[in-house]
Amino acid sequence: MAVTDPIADYLTRIRNAQQAGHRIVEIPASSLKKSITEILYNQGYILKYMFADDEGKQGLIRIALKYDPQTKNPVIRELGRISKPGLRKYAKAHEIPRIINGLGTCIISTSHGLMTDKQAREANVGGELLCYIY
Repeated sequence: MAVTDPIADYLTRIRNAQQAGHRIVEIPASSLKKSITEILYNQGYILKYMFADDEGKQGLIRIALKYDPQTKNPVIRELGRISKPGLRKYAKAHEIPRIINGLGTCIISTSHGLMTDKQAREANVGGELLCYIY
């Protein structure tokens, strides 16, 4: 079965792996998903990641999920899609939403590539609001 929304599939795989308590999740790779993975890593939401280009046509992204050492709860509390294939959401630089008053992160696809909401505001660029995470 072909996936109609690869970003939603990516987010769902991470969400499901965390609920099942898995340490590592494997996701089919694409350049967009690799960029999202790098942003999640740079923001401290995941432990580490690896791109395995030798597996299958498109390769795999292996993500080591991050859990709190004391409570064993996942670091990612919520992960959601904003812009969907049926309803795209765009925002100008000054209209980009703040996720829980700036504590969360919104990932935006801009003309300068994928970036976080803070980076987009600093660069004064808008774009498509892909997803949020906190």
